[in-house]
Amino acid sequence: QVQLVESGGGLVQAGGSLRLSCAASGRAFSTSLMGWFRQAPGKEREFVAAITWRGSSTYYAASVKGRFTISTDNAKNTVLLQMNSLKPEDTAVYYCASGRYWVRRENPDEYDVWGQGTQVTVSS
Repeated sequence: QVQLVESGGGLVQAGGSLRLSCAASGRAFSTSLMGWFRQAPGKEREFVAAITWRGSSTYYAASVKGRFTISTDNAKNTVLLQMNSLKPEDTAVYYCASGRYWVRRENPDEYDVWGQGTQVTVSS
């Protein structure tokens, strides 16, 4: 059973940067897809970015493309989300999740293991 633990959230001013980490333990090779989602108060969970563990494929939501970068550190079983040029609308709880099928990477129902989330707050 995969377990995921996020870290790296915090408070930052608009235009600043944060790097989120997601440490995966008990990873099975069948868990090939990793994603980041976010949820703001009163809103549905929103897809942010996805990557394969080998890092050969990445995909971003239009709202973060060009500002966020997802990557993996296979030696540490860690998925990273580098967030630059942050905006107040990026404020949310950020979750990492593991799934299987790349074709369904934007659908939260594809992911069967979720971390506890980390709060990101961007002040204007």
